[in-house]
Order: sequence, then C-alpha cells, then structure tokens
Amino acid sequence: MSTNTVVKTNNLSLFYTPREPILKNINLEVTNGEFVFLTGKSGSGKSTFLKSIYGEIAIGSGEIIVNGFRMKNISKSNLSLLRRHTGVIFQDFKLINEWTVEKNVMLPLIIAGYSKEVCTHQAKKLLTHVKLLQKAQNYPLELSGGEQQRVAMARALAHNPKLIVADEPTGNLDEFSSNIIWNLLKNVKEHLGSTIIVVTHKIPSNLSIEYKQYHLDAGTIHEIS
Repeated sequence: MSTNTVVKTNNLSLFYTPREPILKNINLEVTNGEFVFLTGKSGSGKSTFLKSIYGEIAIGSGEIIVNGFRMKNISKSNLSLLRRHTGVIFQDFKLINEWTVEKNVMLPLIIAGYSKEVCTHQAKKLLTHVKLLQKAQNYPLELSGGEQQRVAMARALAHNPKLIVADEPTGNLDEFSSNIIWNLLKNVKEHLGSTIIVVTHKIPSNLSIEYKQYHLDAGTIHEIS
C-alpha cells in the first residue's frame, strides 16, 4: 500500500446480521489530501462505511486499512492512537450537555493531554471560525441545531486531524450554518491538507473544490466521474 494512502479497502463486506450484508466487496482507495463525497439513498450503507473507518463496527470480511492500521481486530491502544488523528462529525452531534460549548470543543485536546492554555486558545480560535465565540460559555441545549452542529465541527477540528469523516454534516441545517461548515471543510483541506470523507445526500453546487464522488447502491460502490 502506498504511503500516500489514507483509507484502502479490499473486498470489504460489513454485516449487521450474518445473512444480510450492508456492504459487499467494497474496493476503494482514498489518498492524502483528497476530498471525497459518499452519496446514496437512505439505508445504502453510507454511515455504516464511515463507522468502519473509525472503528465503530466490526469488519465482516475483507479488510479496511486506515492510516496504516488494519481495522479488523484492531487493538484498543491502536484504535485510540488512530482516533487521535481523526476528526469525526456525527449526525447527532454527540455533544456533552453538561459541558460548556468551549469545553466541548476542547475535548480532543483534553484527551490528548494538552495544557489548559493550549486548549483555551484553540477552542477560541475555532469558535471564531464557526462564528460562535459569543456562545463559548453557553451549554449545548441553549443552542439551535445549526449552532450545535457548528460546535461539533469545531470540536472535530480541534486537534488538527489528518483525516476528517463527516456524516451528513449539513443534513438539517439552514443555509447560513451549511455555508459555514462547507467553507470550513474547504479551508481545512486547502490549508492543512487534511483528507476529508463526507456522507451526504446532496453535494453543494457552490463548493468550488476538486473532489471525488463515490455512490453506494444495493450494497455496492462505484465512482462517479
């Protein structure tokens, strides 16, 4: 496998029940710095595939290699190491309601053992980017859905991840919040060189960036040229 490869699958199949594969014999390769869209109907396996990238689902057959780690039977220590370099934007945000917005953004840095000064500086910088610095001391339940998703975006970027995976990051958002998120992802790719994989039902028409698109249908995948 090339050292430039970030995600590679070889005949990957994923199951929720033994007789019903969600994805069958998936083969694709994502290289460093690419922006990739995964499209497909609801239930086509898009979110399931993302889960295989960050270790939230067991590998059925075949293999998936992420940043050099073989995900099948990956050890807890290696999974923890992989996640330190991966930013995940969940569909349901997964914010900690008892923590302030600022502390939620700090979470990956706290886990990595950074000082309070570094955590605070990075959180304020990112909250400025998502236009929520004025809400730093609020709690998630005091925010709108769009604002919560922007906090989740800031948290996913806090540790300057090499790989970002996003599950419908703008699915239920207004145009203002959606534009903030797409522009931030674009800037991260252009300025940090991060690899970005996004599950979406609809690719934004005004996103002026080079990207690849893979479409999932009936458990199989093909590239849209």
